[in-house]
Parts: sequence; structure tokens; C-alpha cells
Amino acid sequence: MGQHQHELSAMNGTASFSDLWSPDVMLFTLLIATVYFLVTGPMHKRFENATMATTRQKLLFVFALLLFYAAQGSPISYYGHHYLFSLHMLQQSILYFALPPIVLLAMPEWLLEKIFQPRPLKAMLRFFTHPLVAALVFNTLFSFYHIPFIFDAAALHHQWMTAYHVVLILAAFAMWWPIVSPLSDSKRQLAGLKKLAYIFINGVLITPACALIIFASDPLYATYISAPQLFPSLSTFSDQRLGGIIMKLMQELVYGSVLAYVFYHWYKQEKQDDLPMDEQPASLLMKSPPTEEGRA
Repeated sequence: MGQHQHELSAMNGTASFSDLWSPDVMLFTLLIATVYFLVTGPMHKRFENATMATTRQKLLFVFALLLFYAAQGSPISYYGHHYLFSLHMLQQSILYFALPPIVLLAMPEWLLEKIFQPRPLKAMLRFFTHPLVAALVFNTLFSFYHIPFIFDAAALHHQWMTAYHVVLILAAFAMWWPIVSPLSDSKRQLAGLKKLAYIFINGVLITPACALIIFASDPLYATYISAPQLFPSLSTFSDQRLGGIIMKLMQELVYGSVLAYVFYHWYKQEKQDDLPMDEQPASLLMKSPPTEEGRA
């Protein structure tokens, strides 16, 4: 019933507070925040080898929740779903490129170990976060989603769209895992040049989907062709092209920033390794060489 009223509001060109700000998403976000701060705060003593989340992790988690609500619960979601393809692309950029690495960095290591302690979950994690599998699964699902008949079919059925987005965001987390996994004994986190190559390959794999949208000669999606035009100066075709540009720019910005960060630390590590033993930092001498690969 609520979804039907939501669709009628879009058809009539009107939007209520509930349509624009999604109280259900707001409550879900607050619930997740409450659970996180309880488990990583006062309740952490109930778990073996658990420590409180650091201030940095807490700030990152709050930032991640703000991004999540902006993408799923704010007018970005409403207008992106019903009127503007460009806002839908902005929403996806936040959910798949900005949100996952921030959430992973905000998670204490012990908490992820507890979550993936059950053997079936651990096996799934091991398979889907393999760099080759993670990159192919995410970028294939992302590209298929933007094939016009698949996109329009999902847009017509709210449950299909929700299911596809859930699968995509899980695939996005798996794709980011080899780059920012917080588990110190993770066999799937890449290092050095392998991490740089992995990021570059992901950037290449996602390019066809963006190119399809940016360089199309006509509007592709019936969902937006039939939608009311909110801005006279922004045609459906221009909005579609703008959406593709937003997606590509956001992806380039995030991947480029991560590439620069990874390269800087790799170069710094290489310079430290080249120093004579008596000039290397004591903290570096105490660490054993990290394991990149091997049997999990």
C-alpha cells in the first residue's frame, strides 16, 4: 500500500515528507548506528579479544551512515528513482564507490572476525573476495544493470530493484575487500603493485557501462523517457548523458584517490626497505613480512 501511494505521488508530481526523506530508512540508519556503538562500546567486553572502536573508526562509521542515508533516504533517492537519471547515478556512485571502503575501514577487526566466524560465511567470504572473482562479479552485475531492458524491468518492479541493489552493494563490498580489508591475516588483501593493478583493472572494467550511457545517440531508458521533465533546460537525453558523466567522474575520483594513496605508501615502503638495517625504523624491523597470498 505504501509503495502504491509512493508511485501515485510520483505520477501526480507531488511528494510528501515521507516520500522525500524516507522515515523507514532513517529509522534503519539509527538502528544500525545504535547497534554499532553498543557493540563496539559498552558491550565489547562480552566478546573475546574485543576492544572498543577507535575515535577514527567511530567518525568513519558516522560518515558512512550519513552517506548511506543521503543515497537511500534523501530526495536524491526519490527524484533519482522517478525523474532524474543523473541523480540515480549519483546515488549509485555513493553506494558502490564511496560507502564500502569507508564502512570497512570503520569496522574493528575483531567484529568482522565474529561476523564471519561461521564456516559457511567464511567460505563465501573466501570465494567472493578473491580479487579475480570480486572484480568480475561486481563489474558484470553493474554493467548488466545498465542494459536498458534490464534497467526498465527492475524499475517497474520495486522488489526486483531492491533485490538487485542489495546484490550489487554486497558485490561492491567484495570488490573493495582486497584493497581495504581490515583483517590482518586476510589472504585476499593485495599489496604494493598488485593493489595498484587491481584498482586500475576495476576502472577499465566499468568503463563500457559508462561509455554506453555517455555516448548513446538517443535516450536509452523508458523509465525516464516517460517521466515528467522537472527542468525545461535539462532534456531526458542531456540528463542521461549527465548521469554517465557523474558516474565516471565519481569512479575516477575515488579510484584515483585510492591509487594515489596506495602508490604513496608503496613508494614509502620501498624507500624504507632500501635503507641499511641500522637506519630502518624500529617498528618496521619488528614486523614480519606480510603475506599477500596463500591458502586461506
